[in-house]
Amino acid sequence: MKNITKLLIIAALLIVASCGKEKITTADNRPTVNVKVSTPGSEIGTFISASGKVEAVQNANLSTRMMGYVNKVYVKVGEKVSKGQLLVSINSADINAQKAQVSASITEATAALKIAKKDYDRYKALFNENSASQKEMDDMTANYEMSKARVEAATQMKNQINAQLSYSNITAPFRGVVTGKFINKGDMANPGMPLISVETPDKFQVIAMVPESEITSIKNGTDVNVVIRSTNDVLKGKVTEVSTSTKNTGGQYLVKVILDKSAIKLLSGMFASVQFPITKNEKSSTILIPTSAIVKRGELRGVYVVSQSKTALLRWLRLGKEFGDKTEILSGLSATENFVLSSDGKLVNGAKLNIQ
Repeated sequence: MKNITKLLIIAALLIVASCGKEKITTADNRPTVNVKVSTPGSEIGTFISASGKVEAVQNANLSTRMMGYVNKVYVKVGEKVSKGQLLVSINSADINAQKAQVSASITEATAALKIAKKDYDRYKALFNENSASQKEMDDMTANYEMSKARVEAATQMKNQINAQLSYSNITAPFRGVVTGKFINKGDMANPGMPLISVETPDKFQVIAMVPESEITSIKNGTDVNVVIRSTNDVLKGKVTEVSTSTKNTGGQYLVKVILDKSAIKLLSGMFASVQFPITKNEKSSTILIPTSAIVKRGELRGVYVVSQSKTALLRWLRLGKEFGDKTEILSGLSATENFVLSSDGKLVNGAKLNIQ
């Protein structure tokens, strides 16, 4: 029995030893992918970026100082208007009644002034001939001056009524295009309430907000690039105004950039990124790579880098702002690392690369 047990143990040991000598080998049959690589070192930018909105250089929101029902709106959104063209009329029956009363007052005061002038001239002649007393002359003079004052007061009242009537007829302050209509016929217009917005479509600007840490690097008259976010078009512009206070701008400085004329269709309200060039230094350098090279996995964003063994390695990134067809890299990629710019086939982690 002991011999049988020993034989079994020896047989088991021999099996284990023989298994240990076997090597499991698998052939690496993964295909090689042809790729083009680049380094972000050549994509380093030296500029400050700030967000802003496109708006017309000349624009206006028209309102009224009087309350009344809208009689008629004469224009539509998108319609071209000329300076002085009637846009909205507001019911002004009560003001017209006041104007009629003032006109009657002017007529009455003018008639009284004529009589007072005749009395004044007659008593002045009598006074010069010593046929009228000083008191009578003073009374005629006072009556004449008061008559003139009544005519002047009635005339100024008429001017005030006419000014109020001008607010019942809203006209275009300049040549442009109607961009907004905020009221319809029959609505009640209130003082200060926007009725019509008009702008000139010939020239546009971008109002950008810049934090205090960067405002000192921006100078008036600087040429800048402006990226329209919705289309990724890059336009040229020039800084025309740099604010020196953040009192009414939420702690950021307002910078105005006038855009050069271009064939690109712009609309007020479009979001834009303004790139202000600054002196190149390590702190201000911004790493940019083509947006097309970025890999998306759900909410994660990354890029394939080239490992030492010439294989693809997916590296997750923290991204910043977009500048045209490029994206800012905040972390995850250095300026000297090779990343895959484009490939002829599908890339996966560990894929063999043939760099072209």
